[in-house]
Amino acid sequence: MKKVFLSSLLAFGLMMAASVSAADYVIDKQGAHASIQFKVSHLGYSFVAGRFNDFSGNFSFDKDQLGAAKIEVTINTVSVDSNHEARDEHLRSGDFLNVEKFPQASFKSTSVEDKGEGKLLLNGLFTLNGVTKPISIDAQYIGEGKDPWGGYRAGFVGSSEFALKDFGIDYDLGPSATKVALDFIVEGVKQ
Repeated sequence: MKKVFLSSLLAFGLMMAASVSAADYVIDKQGAHASIQFKVSHLGYSFVAGRFNDFSGNFSFDKDQLGAAKIEVTINTVSVDSNHEARDEHLRSGDFLNVEKFPQASFKSTSVEDKGEGKLLLNGLFTLNGVTKPISIDAQYIGEGKDPWGGYRAGFVGSSEFALKDFGIDYDLGPSATKVALDFIVEGVKQ
């Protein structure tokens, strides 16, 4: 009985130590060391690309336990920027992002699959235009270490793609423009 109790206590202690070893980071938007970019086909000949200039988030991870990582990101959809003001106004309208009614989009991870060699599959819930659906993000751990200002940083890149209609956006852009690709660069400062 004593052995079973000690074994259980040791196992619980190891689980707690593993969960405590993950560090918490805040995405560095002040230093502009993170970005969320998008692109969509334009008539099948080229792409319209843009970014969201205002977003925030945090993540928790331990490089030795990447599968236990967690991330949350909130995007201010009003900050959409495709380098063309008239197009940006249209993107903010009810035809697309509907920012008056839904000023934010968000992603919250539900699980992380460690694919080896720093590769991850982030599964989570993405909310856009008032619709929440599961998406997956292919991600890559870049590295971590001390910065010149006395802090500690970690960085990742990622990409995902989704159908506009899945999020209630059915404005007809032609048959080649039914999906949006997202690219992420995330650098966080350890808290």
